[in-house]
Amino acid sequence: MKNLMMMAPSVMALAAHASEPRGLISVRADASPAGMIKELNTAFADFKATVDQREKDRDVLLQEKEEKLNDAMSSMQNALDRLATDFDALKLGGNSALHAGEVLSEEEQAHADTFDAYFRSGIGSERDVHNAARAAGGRLAKIQAAVEVGTDVKGGVLAPIEWDRQVTDKLVEVSPMRQLAAVQSVSGQGFTHIFNLRGTSSGWVGETSDRDETNTATLKPYTFSFGEIYANPATTQRALDDVEADLAAWLGGEVETEFAYQEGVAFISGNGTNKPRGILTYDSTTETALDAALRHPLGPVSEVISGHASQVQLDGLIDLVTDLPEERSMGATVYNNRKTSAVIRKLKDSDGQLIWRPSVEAGKPATLLGVPHRELTGLPDVAANAVPILYGNINRAYRIFDRTGVRVLRDPYTNKPYVHFYTTKRVGGGMWNPEYLRYHRIKAPA
Repeated sequence: MKNLMMMAPSVMALAAHASEPRGLISVRADASPAGMIKELNTAFADFKATVDQREKDRDVLLQEKEEKLNDAMSSMQNALDRLATDFDALKLGGNSALHAGEVLSEEEQAHADTFDAYFRSGIGSERDVHNAARAAGGRLAKIQAAVEVGTDVKGGVLAPIEWDRQVTDKLVEVSPMRQLAAVQSVSGQGFTHIFNLRGTSSGWVGETSDRDETNTATLKPYTFSFGEIYANPATTQRALDDVEADLAAWLGGEVETEFAYQEGVAFISGNGTNKPRGILTYDSTTETALDAALRHPLGPVSEVISGHASQVQLDGLIDLVTDLPEERSMGATVYNNRKTSAVIRKLKDSDGQLIWRPSVEAGKPATLLGVPHRELTGLPDVAANAVPILYGNINRAYRIFDRTGVRVLRDPYTNKPYVHFYTTKRVGGGMWNPEYLRYHRIKAPA
């Protein structure tokens, strides 16, 4: 019988990836796509054998091994998905010089120097920093508390005689919605789109027959929800003068991560009040409860139920991937979070074969029932009446609107002796076309 100690060395190495940060996966610098795919498929072969043996013997050690392999496959598959996706759209800008060995571009270094001068002494202006940020890709952002040299927990720990100049970050899971959805810059304070609800009619007539007036298509506007994210970190001037770390880069990285996290939450489940409306909020119950003028012109997202009150079912998944019309299925992908992937990977078809398959070449995603599959942080776990799985083309279904980039206002006057850095970003989001998406709701048939 297999056990945990019998894992092949390559699979053990792969399993080590499971301990890396989730959401934004770190990949070894020397890992090639071909090598990653080979390791992933080796792990998948071992996973299939383990599932079969575990079902036969009900061995606890095999269950533990199965979970380790499952976690490792998620990490590696997500890394491969990132290689095939333009990740720059997620970033808000700023340099990350705190990370050892990172080399900044000329534009990033110019931005770092401009912001550092503005940050520490007020030399220059907000416009100078904003222009430098735009040239560098725009990295600016937040710290969670006021910085004081005299108080360790508020920044004093950063200015001792000698210290370890590396900072270990607590994990923050960021949704990859900016990679998946369409992103559009807007110049006004909001955005309204006109939808054609059809309705044009016609008729057959003879050569001399009367021609009555026919119906004309109906047009309906829809206004998308916008909001503003802000941060207002503070520090003392002494901290700016004495802290040896690149405090500007640290603050920039903190706000970059925080803003990206807050955006990701809103793009998934935001209620539309002073924030984007999330992709999960266009179900029929929510839409019906809104005033008619606020409902989406194309209606709610259609749902396919799982067929079980609390579990994902094979038949339900088959119904899900076949419910989307053929003309809407180009680019359609199954999305769920990592815990749901662990459930799906164990499902088998009528021939006893697992319905999930890993990537077989670089640039190609994993598949579920023959259609692309990837993980989307922020979706709920499998539970009664939840929608843990989406299927469709998110790029055609959901749109993100950027009103302005990240802006920072240096304020040394309001709260002396602190210098505040009021940082803001305006962003909107909402369903563009619900016809390109399906919800998979965990629910038994009525």
